[in-house]
Amino acid sequence: MFLNFLDELRAAGIPASLKEHLVLLEALDAQVIDSTPEAFYYLARATYVKDEGLLDRFDQVFAKVFRGIATTYGTQAEDIPADWLQAVAEKFLTPEEMERIKSLGSWDEIMETLKQRLADQEGRHQGGNKWIGTGGTSPFGNGGYNPEGVRIGGESRHGRALKVWDQREFRNLDSTRELGTRNIKVALRRLRRFAREGAADELDIDGTIDGTARQGWLDVRMRPERRNAVKLLLFLDVGGSMDPWVKLCEELFSAATAEFKNLEFFYFHNCPYEGVWKDNTRRFAERTPLWDVLHKFGHDYKLVFVGDASMSPYEITHAGGSVEHHNEEAGAVWMQRLTNTYPAAVWLNPVPDAQWGYSQSIRILRELMTDRMYPLTLAGLDDAMRELTRKR
Repeated sequence: MFLNFLDELRAAGIPASLKEHLVLLEALDAQVIDSTPEAFYYLARATYVKDEGLLDRFDQVFAKVFRGIATTYGTQAEDIPADWLQAVAEKFLTPEEMERIKSLGSWDEIMETLKQRLADQEGRHQGGNKWIGTGGTSPFGNGGYNPEGVRIGGESRHGRALKVWDQREFRNLDSTRELGTRNIKVALRRLRRFAREGAADELDIDGTIDGTARQGWLDVRMRPERRNAVKLLLFLDVGGSMDPWVKLCEELFSAATAEFKNLEFFYFHNCPYEGVWKDNTRRFAERTPLWDVLHKFGHDYKLVFVGDASMSPYEITHAGGSVEHHNEEAGAVWMQRLTNTYPAAVWLNPVPDAQWGYSQSIRILRELMTDRMYPLTLAGLDDAMRELTRKR
């Protein structure tokens, strides 16, 4: 029983043993918890997870194995959860059919049309090409296809939404990951610049020998510890289209935290706006104004963006273009402020560089970065570190 769950935990790097699995089964047999998915989740987590750094990975495995149970248990009359079934009105269109579907036009036209549809529509709608609903080719809703529109709930399928109306959960990157980070650390070491600063708490052996020889008595000399003097600002794109690149970004994040003592990191989604955050679970409650970042950290900091730069172009070029909130100033304005404040700046993109030419948003951000966008590969990292160390 639950052997698939055990296999998935091990595949995710959680050291779950057969003994722990038997303990879980014994606890269930003894009925130590209520018969609810939530109680089972906490029992399983307490049994398998011994390191709080693995909690996020456990949550993802639990959601994968038992998807749909927690949200439908005891609330619907159907024997099979609704989200296990294919949407009734979902349409799979051929490339030719997709090309024939035209967008509504500009950003303002799309938002004005949505406002009117919200006022006119009175009930649920499935299929079709006009009303807000599921499936079909309407630009409003989810589960269908349209070149440009507003996704309301559901999951992303084609990555074409201009705005997303849904409460989404992003997760923090795991800075403790070491597997696969060795080569990244080697590439980042090009950016190191050592200096001795702070309190003199390290024995200077050469100075002690020299002083003793010159003075004729023991002359103990101390010096500050040798540290990497480079100051680094790391801006990490999370959520949405960045989900497939989480593992790679975790490896980069782990390597950076190990190599740089003067490291500050912030999260953003798609494009930096007026606020960034440190904790994805509280990204709406505890945001740091970007103006505070610009004023607090000096021009000597080196700035590194990490993101796929894949989004609606309106998110960069228009006020109100953000998929999660109404930004009063366009993302391009904030990008310009950041690159002006920190002349040593690069953008690391996990998307293969051969595909950059097919994305309008990547082309725009690459232009804003004055072509300082590099692929998130070892070769790209090496080139990016050379750019950051270039004299200006």
